[in-house]
Amino acid sequence: MSDSLPALDSVPPGGTALVVGASGGIGAALDAALSASGRFVHVLGTRRSGPLHLDLTDEASIRSAVDDACAHGELRLVLDATGFLHGAGFTPEKSLRELDAAHLAHAYAINAIGPALLMKHVLPRLPRTGKAVFATLSARVGSIGDNRLGGWYAYRASKAALNQLVRTAAIELRRRAPQAICVALHPGTVDTALSTPFAKTGLEVLTPRDAAAHLLAVIERLAPHDSGGFFDWRGTPIAW
Repeated sequence: MSDSLPALDSVPPGGTALVVGASGGIGAALDAALSASGRFVHVLGTRRSGPLHLDLTDEASIRSAVDDACAHGELRLVLDATGFLHGAGFTPEKSLRELDAAHLAHAYAINAIGPALLMKHVLPRLPRTGKAVFATLSARVGSIGDNRLGGWYAYRASKAALNQLVRTAAIELRRRAPQAICVALHPGTVDTALSTPFAKTGLEVLTPRDAAAHLLAVIERLAPHDSGGFFDWRGTPIAW
């Protein structure tokens, strides 16, 4: 699997790139790849603790981080590399018997509500002309049409909600900035703390660096008519 990094020639040079969740495996790899690209004047990464603080459960921190990023220059690329599958005492459900209100609420807070508020503050700040991209990491298991195994209720449902939020926000964005793009991306199974415990034998597992390279290659190929779409790390559309 090639780990060469795309040049991102389709994005106007200069401006600012923002990685939300830069302390995670994929987020850190995206941050490093964008910094190495030389395409942006500034590459910024948010963390729950750090100079550019952002907590998806705190809208004030989202607003503040976006304001800080915009102060560095126009936003050309914003990548949301956050997500919740397990932790905080919760694991993916195998059956209806395991449904828990607190688990569902936490999954929706991180996987859907937080990214929705991020779009609320980011999309109106994207340039009106030239290619600009907001991409959030979704998951293939969030596809309703592709769901043949069941289980994982909170994760599946919260990612499906995210996909709908992206689709809806993209329609509004198109009216203001026709060349801007808002998409959901499935990064594949990546060797990170989120995915590794659930990787099945024989399943292709990407390194964070390879995943970042593939995602940026997809972003490089995106055109305005792709806005509102849901794509995997190869650039193939995923069923809703």
